[in-house]
Parts: sequence; structure tokens; C-alpha cells
Amino acid sequence: MSCTTANLDQAAPAQTLSSNAMTIFAAAAAITFSASAAAPTPLYRHYQEVFGLAPATLTFVFAAYVFSLLAALLTIGSLSDYIGRRPVIFGALLLNMAAQAMFITADSGAVLIAARIVQGFATGAAITTLGATVLDTNRRTGPVINSITAFTGLAVGALGAGALTAFAPDPAQLVYAVLFVLSAGFALLLWLMPETAAGKPGALASLRPQIHVPAQAWPVLVQVSPVNIAAWALGGFNLSLMPALVRAATGLTSPFIGALVVGAVMGTAAVAVLAMRNSTPDKSLGIGAPALALGVALILAAVHLRNAPAMLAGASVAGFGFGAAFSGLFRKLLPTAAAGERAGLLSAFYVQSYLAFAVPAILAGLAAPRIGLTATATIYGAAVILLAVTSLAIPRFSRARVTA
Repeated sequence: MSCTTANLDQAAPAQTLSSNAMTIFAAAAAITFSASAAAPTPLYRHYQEVFGLAPATLTFVFAAYVFSLLAALLTIGSLSDYIGRRPVIFGALLLNMAAQAMFITADSGAVLIAARIVQGFATGAAITTLGATVLDTNRRTGPVINSITAFTGLAVGALGAGALTAFAPDPAQLVYAVLFVLSAGFALLLWLMPETAAGKPGALASLRPQIHVPAQAWPVLVQVSPVNIAAWALGGFNLSLMPALVRAATGLTSPFIGALVVGAVMGTAAVAVLAMRNSTPDKSLGIGAPALALGVALILAAVHLRNAPAMLAGASVAGFGFGAAFSGLFRKLLPTAAAGERAGLLSAFYVQSYLAFAVPAILAGLAAPRIGLTATATIYGAAVILLAVTSLAIPRFSRARVTA
């Protein structure tokens, strides 16, 4: 994403805080948006019981968020380059507050889907803008900060909402009330922060999606696509059906147990991104893909053994693989495009990633009532393992063809 960075020391009004404060603000706000995305996951059981929702409906609630987020990324993802960071962040925060209010007053699956649509669009608008803000104010560590905010937020959101659902009164209201207050606080603090993008003409033209894979990027995209699809498919299952799988496999009904497994995947993914930040992309992929496959295999074994601690261990290994693979494939793919081609390539990458995030989870939600959640998880996990292993075989196959 291109941006024009303002001279913060000269352009910021006297009442605004420093650029370092803006870095902290943007990272914390990004974590809050991701936490909001994970917050409904521990409450899905509650919604099933109160609203009489089928598992397929719950996956559509999740998918509504993903598709709305993708729509925002493809349309207004670069808008802040043209009109400034603060207006887009402020609008996203207002939308996130509206989504929390909709969750608090929800009385049906339809309202949950509507709330997820609003929340997804808010998050899509926010994550690119907040990520660009971090880079505006901290070029040295900004890329690492941006790499971990989403995973950190998803882990915090799942664990926090799981704890409130299990141990606090009225969790279906309290979880979202906390997020509403946090979003409102960020909306107020925003106006003490400096604007970091001067803006430029062309805002309307920027709303047109640009999806393009340069010819020289195709070989790398083909190589990393299987593990990318596998990783995001695991993420989709994790945030939509994992708590139900934990409950069905182990008989443990506490929402916090399911949230702990969900949080383990995302938390260890953040750890992996940090741990692998100085490794080469190939090394990260070489560690991430096998770890992802092994972790999913351990989860499936734990499901059939009905062992909750083993599920947690498998989730931790799979999450580490997710984070390591994501770190490697992103750093391997992006340099294949020239500066003017990166927006189109990133758009294509987002489309692939978020389709993998949503579509397999929807199919799993439709299959679960027919063949059972355990059988669905077994088939789903086997597909994830196969894709992860395939990504390791592609380079070897390519080298063998060249040698022959």
C-alpha cells in the first residue's frame, strides 16, 4: 500500500501526542478489532440454546464477518492514503461500536449475522489503516508489530470472552459492553493523536478493487497456496466450530475450555511470527508447514482419545505452524512483485486467504449435522494435513523436473 507520510513533528497540532504514542495507539486498536472478531466464538453455544440455531447457521454467522471484511479490504483498504488515517480509523471505530450494540440487543440469528457484517466491514477498514499507521510512525519495528497484532487480538478476544462467558454474569451483554467501551475510548483518544498521512487526490478511484497476479509471482504463489489455504482453513474452523468440537469430544461444557483451545492456536501463532522474524522465508515455511500438519494430526488423535490436554497441545503445535508458515509465505511472495504491482498481488492474496478462512468452515457446518462433528473434523483435518504436506512437495517436484 502506498502512502504519503506527514512530517509528524511539524504537522501535528500542539495538543496531539507523539508519533510513538500513535504507534502504541494503532497497535492497541488493531488488537481490539481482532479481539472483537473472536469474542462471539465462546458464545456460540449460548446462541444455539437461546435462539435454537443449527451448527450451519453459526458458520454462516462467522462467514458473514469474513466476507464483509474481505469486501472492505478490496474497496476501502487504501482509502486512508487519500483522505488521511484518522477519519478512516474513526469511522471504523464507530462501526465497531454499532456492531457491539447490535450484539448486545441481538434476539435472533439474523441479527447476529447483521452484526457480524457491520463488524467485518469495520475490521477490514481498520486493519489496513492501523497497519499503515504503525508503519508511518515506526519503520524499524512496524512490520513485526503488524505481524502479531491480529493473532494476539484473536487470542485475547477468545480467552477474554471465554472467561467472561464461563465466570461472569450476563456474558452475552458483558462481553460486548467491554468491547463497546474500549472502542469508544479509542475514538476519543484518536483526536489526541497526530495525523500520519497527508492525503492526496484519487480517493474515489482507490475504491475500485485491483486484483492482479504478476507473471513472475505465479510460481511462488502456486508453491505457497496449499499451506496458505491449509493455515487459513484451520483458522476458520478454529473460530467457528472448535469450541463445539472440544465439547463433543471431551464432554467438558465450560466455555473457557473451548476458548482456551481457540486461544492456543492464535497465541502460539503470534509467538511463531516473533520467533521466526529473522529466519529466511524458506526456513519459516520449512518449519511451519510440518508443524501445522503435525498439530492438526495431534488434535485429531486427541479428539478420538477424548483428551482435552492433548487437544490443547495439538492446538499449540498447529498454531505455531500457522504463524511460522504465514510469516514465511508472506515474505516469500511479496518481493516477487514490483512496487506498482504489490497492491494487486496483495488483493489476490487476501481473496485466497479469506475464502480459505470462510468456505471450508461453511462446508463443515453444513456437513456436521449429517455425518457428525467428529467425522467432519476428521475429514477437515485430513484435508488440512494433505495441503500442508503438498506445499513441501512442490519445490522438490519442481527441482526434480529441472534436473531431469
